[in-house]
Amino acid sequence: MRYLPLTEVDRQQMLNVIGAQHVDDLFVDVPKAAVLKDLVDLPRAQGEIEVHRHMQRLAEKNTPAGRTAFFLGAGAYRHHVPASVDHLIQRSEFLTAYTPYQPEIAQGTLQALYEFQSQVAQLLDMEVANASMYDGSTACAEAAMMAARVTKRRKIIFSGGVHPHYVDTARTACEALGLEVVALPAAVDDEAAVTKHLGADVAGVIVQSPNVFGTVTDLTAIGEAARGAGALMIATFTECVSFGLIEPAGAYGADIVCGEGQSIGNALNFGGPYVGLFAVKEKYIRQMPGRVAGETLDADGKRGFVLTLSTREQHIRREKATSNICTNSGLCQLAWTIHMTLLGEEGLRKLAVLNHEKAIQLADALDKVSGVEVLTKRCFNEIAVMLKKPAQGVVDALAEKGVIGGVAMSRLNPRANMDNVLITCATEMNTDEDIAAFAKTLKEVLQ
Repeated sequence: MRYLPLTEVDRQQMLNVIGAQHVDDLFVDVPKAAVLKDLVDLPRAQGEIEVHRHMQRLAEKNTPAGRTAFFLGAGAYRHHVPASVDHLIQRSEFLTAYTPYQPEIAQGTLQALYEFQSQVAQLLDMEVANASMYDGSTACAEAAMMAARVTKRRKIIFSGGVHPHYVDTARTACEALGLEVVALPAAVDDEAAVTKHLGADVAGVIVQSPNVFGTVTDLTAIGEAARGAGALMIATFTECVSFGLIEPAGAYGADIVCGEGQSIGNALNFGGPYVGLFAVKEKYIRQMPGRVAGETLDADGKRGFVLTLSTREQHIRREKATSNICTNSGLCQLAWTIHMTLLGEEGLRKLAVLNHEKAIQLADALDKVSGVEVLTKRCFNEIAVMLKKPAQGVVDALAEKGVIGGVAMSRLNPRANMDNVLITCATEMNTDEDIAAFAKTLKEVLQ
């Protein structure tokens, strides 16, 4: 029996209340080119067995990262996740828990959030962190909107090294609020260009290190210039393992640090769910989106945990909310915390060094291939290379030969005029044999 929750009369009454003539009026902001004109090409109904068979055939078209030489990065990284992480997060106390609205019966969940915040703040060298965001790109968008609230200004500047998907996500959110987003031209080394665009109308400048091309940037001059112009410096990142080896943005005086935490505790998962990290200077805590778990004492003087700040729509009036983010990536955050705890400071440093060594090994191997120029000089994991052929065609040809070689910059940012630039990546999961196979196959494809 079909479940139809609303009749046509019900729908019309709802439309009348909001003053819409038709349900299509609710989607006028969606570009017409993106709207399907017909139903999806799927059977209207099938039995469970048929559906299972169809989904199995679709799944078999995928190539798992562990099946081949894999050099994809660009914001999602293949790292080793200890088996103990998955074992612990699947305990029923964690797996079934949701938002801790009643702190007195959610002490375990709240403590996990508190420990997560403490680890993030220490990792990023910041004073306070929230209890996680959806992912890196939406965290970046929230940071841009926060900068506008703090400074009362309307312009956001993105450096040419910020991941294009982060820029696009922020643009979508900011333009809906009437904020101006200026994205500087893509640049492998983007340190100098940013400061030239600071002015009295700029709310924040957003930089990334390591950037989308893998370049590690000294953010000192950018931070000083931003403060001098009365703007906030927002530092974003896609690879949090890098902070086991390089100075985090907090050390450069960043006002907001945000980015992707997927590298720790979370597998690739076909693109999500991931976990956004977000930290700020303490003076901006009440403008920070999301929520903060805090430590307290109960009536008997025993240690306890509460939601100290929850400036989101579920807890306060809509017009008072700093963000419309509806939840945090709780289970992904827990996986991050468990893995980080297992690593410890020494383990994270060793992991970061190993990743950097693999990246250097990959860069050296590709540099020997005729028709390849390594562009990234100060790298962590990510390496940008210039090819003598369009990168997307090379990626496709490599895949046919069993090597997933990276992401064409033309795919990440079609407007960048970098059709021959390939973004490739190496982590601790890449073997010497993988790197040798990549170099050998790339040489064949470029001939």
